[in-house]
Amino acid sequence: MIEPREPAIGSTLVLGGARSGKSRHAQSLAEAGGGRLVFVATAQAFDDEMTARIARHRADRDLRWQTVEAPLDLGAAIGRLDAPGTTVLVDCLTLWASNLLLSGKALEPELLALLATAESARGRLILVSNEVGLGIVPDNALAREFRDMAGTINQRVAAVVDHVHFIAAGLPLMLK
Repeated sequence: MIEPREPAIGSTLVLGGARSGKSRHAQSLAEAGGGRLVFVATAQAFDDEMTARIARHRADRDLRWQTVEAPLDLGAAIGRLDAPGTTVLVDCLTLWASNLLLSGKALEPELLALLATAESARGRLILVSNEVGLGIVPDNALAREFRDMAGTINQRVAAVVDHVHFIAAGLPLMLK
């Protein structure tokens, strides 16, 4: 895959469906930029399958990476890690949305904190998110609330970042 060259500062949103290659693409972008690499994980291992998934993702990163877990307070976590010469890769915003939804925390203040952090980044910020709005309308209220929440996050983040990549079948399409 030919990776686009982007500056060592700024922000990128990488969107795609499940198993589309978005995490691999985001990691490639981060590693191509050099400097300090920080992976911010939003996943929580509530079952064996998720534990194995987290282990596979962790194994994909070499010793250059520092991993920080931030399942809820994402804006503040990014703010603490952001620095010139640092790339912060967040994987992923949809797991973060799920965490917020299940914790009962309100989206708006959390999203505003994330957006402010993205807009003021001094290093490089790469955010990964699932595009969940391309499928059928879910048949239950909780799933519809999650889909709507994820769509809101994606739209508002896309509006403030410098670049947006959409990944399908492992291939990037530059949207912005």
